[in-house]
Amino acid sequence: MNQQLEIEDIQELIDKSSFHQLFRPEVLDIDYDELKLVIKMKMSDVLERQPGTDQWHGGAISAIVDTVGCYGLAMLAGEPLPTINFHTDYLRPAFNTDLTATARIRKSGKSIAVVDVDIDDDAGKLIAVGRACYSSQMWQNQK
Repeated sequence: MNQQLEIEDIQELIDKSSFHQLFRPEVLDIDYDELKLVIKMKMSDVLERQPGTDQWHGGAISAIVDTVGCYGLAMLAGEPLPTINFHTDYLRPAFNTDLTATARIRKSGKSIAVVDVDIDDDAGKLIAVGRACYSSQMWQNQK
């Protein structure tokens, strides 16, 4: 990639996906020195574990790990790359809160890229942590 993506560029990439719009994502920060991306995801009734609980569904939280990790890597690749694998560790339930996800690129090699994601609630409590691996081969082949 020749030019660094700005907040607006990442937001535009995310906004292209109807699935991502379930979370009403808002890109808050990009830091190229720390290889970090921060995105806020908003709670809605379609993301609840059970109707009326105001509790985030674990699958939605897991999808946030994959999504924010993917776009964290897009900071370097200039585009979203395919997921190879990811996992999520849930530390506490998230009730009646939006979630802020912070992706940190740990490795961006010739074939594999690894991104760690922390998910915090509005009070700053750590809700979940995840790690995702992506195929950087497609990106590397374009360089």
